[in-house]
Amino acid sequence: MEKMLIPFKFLEVVDAVEENIPEGIQLIHAPEVWEEANYGEGIIIAVIDTGIDKTHPDLKDQIIDGKDFTNTGDFQDDHGHGTHVSGTILAAANNAGAIGVAPRARVLALKALRGDGQGDVKWINEAIEYAINWRGPNDEKVSVISMSLGGPEDKEEHQVIQKAVQNNILVVCAAGNNGDGRDDTDEISYPAGYSEVVAVGAVDLQKNLADFSNTNDEIDLVAPGVGIISTYLGGKYAKLSGTSMATPHVSGAAALIKNIEEKNFGRTFTEAELYAQLCIRTEDLGISKKAQGNGLLNLSVNQKSTEKEITITIESKSLQLSPQTFSVQYN
Repeated sequence: MEKMLIPFKFLEVVDAVEENIPEGIQLIHAPEVWEEANYGEGIIIAVIDTGIDKTHPDLKDQIIDGKDFTNTGDFQDDHGHGTHVSGTILAAANNAGAIGVAPRARVLALKALRGDGQGDVKWINEAIEYAINWRGPNDEKVSVISMSLGGPEDKEEHQVIQKAVQNNILVVCAAGNNGDGRDDTDEISYPAGYSEVVAVGAVDLQKNLADFSNTNDEIDLVAPGVGIISTYLGGKYAKLSGTSMATPHVSGAAALIKNIEEKNFGRTFTEAELYAQLCIRTEDLGISKKAQGNGLLNLSVNQKSTEKEITITIESKSLQLSPQTFSVQYN
């Protein structure tokens, strides 16, 4: 069985950019919490995608490890999608290029999709299992798995995602790009359709829901996904659109939140607690919950003012942590 990248729109390639904070990262207010979150330092995010440009100036020092599952023997990106996603999550602040949401986090680059954007579900499952068991040189563990890909429902995929969640790994997935601009019709892609994952829809930089963004009851929140500039092959940069681009904003934000709240509480957070804190940091866009879930990711939202408001949403999600409702999705 093959899983295909959910379509995304390729807008343009840029040879070089002066160091800047991309508009999407500004929109979620990431810079406002960078210092408090220590820029995501110490957090490992596994990106399951087409690999990563291992020599890109903004990424080469961010890679803690990687592995290929496509039988090419190398996790070097030969498509561009994985490099773009990784850059949005953690491109370095190095006086050149675009800066990521969590610029001191590290990436475990797992190549499970080929250069044509397709991959066998077996490769995806192996990559998830690898992320669960991976340990770094100082016994680091993966805290977040980010998957911007999509395809049909798969029982084994669902089970291994459930295992990841049980191992306190937050699994963040793109909702899918099959939307029809209406919130009264459901479009579901997997793994985002599984209840256990964080399903991310897309908005534009004016906070309008992207017309391609899937809508359904499993959407957890939305993030910028239209005209997103990030790292690309050959040390370049590209502007892309899709829920694939919204997802890494959330994955990087989870790293920042984990550092902030574990420092505040003085202990390690569970996956459920990290999920709850992520949902708290959202703003209501005044549209259907099927479209926005809890709302637009906003790291500056005051926790105390919103915690009571979304408690029911979080509790409802946690009640669905059973094998029969477990869900996964690719974008």
